[in-house]
Amino acid sequence: MSDQGSLIPISDEQAKLGQEAVKALRDVGGFLRVRQFGVDGRKTLFLLLLLFAIPADDCSAQTPPPPVDEHAFERVPPTVVKRLATRFSLGAFAGRFEETPLGAVREAVGEGTIQHQGDAGGSIYWLCYRRAQHRLWVVSSGEMGGPDHLVTEIVEELTEKDTETSTDCAIIPEKFAPLVFDGKLHLGMSRLEVVTALGPPSKSEAAQMVYSHDGKLADGFDETAWLILRFREEKLVSMRGGKTTTN
Repeated sequence: MSDQGSLIPISDEQAKLGQEAVKALRDVGGFLRVRQFGVDGRKTLFLLLLLFAIPADDCSAQTPPPPVDEHAFERVPPTVVKRLATRFSLGAFAGRFEETPLGAVREAVGEGTIQHQGDAGGSIYWLCYRRAQHRLWVVSSGEMGGPDHLVTEIVEELTEKDTETSTDCAIIPEKFAPLVFDGKLHLGMSRLEVVTALGPPSKSEAAQMVYSHDGKLADGFDETAWLILRFREEKLVSMRGGKTTTN
């Protein structure tokens, strides 16, 4: 669940089970030997499975990215001609969707643990950060992000309450703020400023706008990109941007 540069703490219960498993392994001389895989071997296997099945403390089970609002994509035509969500920046750090690995983000920030959830097509990897009232998720689709876990989506939210009391996500240093999409979109912008920067949305509601783009790249691959933007009192308080390329 973590990258090679991070250690995930475990709970006291997991540590106790781990000690019991090691003791049992020593007693049977290794349960992988078929002739010795009797009652003690089965006990050892059970303890090992139980060890990894029990969740660790909150510090190793960070809050996953908020789920996509499926309603946001209902009847949304891909009206945006220009490419969307091609690049992002965290302060001076510059990255590109589907090109920058999660590990590169973590190395640059110097904080965070890569988390994992789900299987097969529903699998995701992510980094979670917090700063005052900001909560940030840098996400890689398990399927589309590939073995290098390339960034395929980023979500940032401005909560109404200070998130400093929450300890399940790493604190991102101030120098990595703000998060900016495509060099022009960031939280705090007014609705009018967003439309001026991006043009008319593909779908607009009272508190939300959606920008959708489908295009064909020079190499013949199909590109789909999206921005889901939420407003509170006419100010941008949540933005979700992502991009996938398929053949």
